Amino acid sequence: MQKINFNSSSITSSRLIYGCMRIAGDNTPADKAKGKLALRAALEAGYNHFDHADIYGGGHCESLFGELLTELKQETPTIREQLIITSKAGIRFEPQRYDFSTDYLTTSVENSLKRLNVDYLDMFLLHRPDYLFNAEEVAQTFQQLKASGKVKHFGVSNFSPSQVSLLQSALDEPLLVNQIEINIHNIDSLTDGSLDQCQQLGITPIAWCPLGGVAYPAWGNTFSTADEQRIEIELARQAEQYNCLPWQLILAWLLKHPANICPIIGSTTPERIVAAKQALAIEYNHADWYRLLEARNGYAQP
Repeated sequence: MQKINFNSSSITSSRLIYGCMRIAGDNTPADKAKGKLALRAALEAGYNHFDHADIYGGGHCESLFGELLTELKQETPTIREQLIITSKAGIRFEPQRYDFSTDYLTTSVENSLKRLNVDYLDMFLLHRPDYLFNAEEVAQTFQQLKASGKVKHFGVSNFSPSQVSLLQSALDEPLLVNQIEINIHNIDSLTDGSLDQCQQLGITPIAWCPLGGVAYPAWGNTFSTADEQRIEIELARQAEQYNCLPWQLILAWLLKHPANICPIIGSTTPERIVAAKQALAIEYNHADWYRLLEARNGYAQP
């Protein structure tokens, strides 16, 4: 498994990150057992970075991970130090809203630590931007969380470049990541400055839903049947050329970008978790990257 260092920090992450949003399933014994098998498969395949959020499975996903971590510590006492555990907070319900208040973020971190059965988070991310957030207040909250030893590093998720700049201006340490949707359907980050800013500031972009529009429908899908057919044809051609599966080719398409995108793999099927690694070995070329973009857009670049 390839590794990547985040913004000259102590974080050395597997290039592919395991996403824990679905590991608890319906929280039945069968689904929980399946989730644990998926987590073990990811560990054995070399994933060392596990992505959580306080709302995933209503907290059950973090709790399941905590259960497995207890089991793993009996097998390997130093396992915690080998892992990068990230969680996110900021989304609230009834009514649905975003909240970066100090009390809420602090309580969310503390609850995540209890569920995960750990003393600290390697990274804590703001899940979605609170339009009412005060950058100075958030910076103070981050300082308190770090001083308490509960969080080592910070990042954001779904932030625009201007929101990143605003928050970073109030911080005395760099944001390490911006977790955003990047896939063949949603290529906004190529043109809205997100990936440019990541390269400029050394922020690592983490791609959620990287297989959207290929392995499963993308969020807010706007592809026509003609769009899907063009993409399918080009993916099939390139997959045969590179001796891989179409969804592995899409991962290689993301990995090609110089911003060092880290895709989140959220499958609970062990074989697919392992097979995702093949994308890291694909020597994907510049021309094919644009051929796939042309198939996606329906026209060549001007």
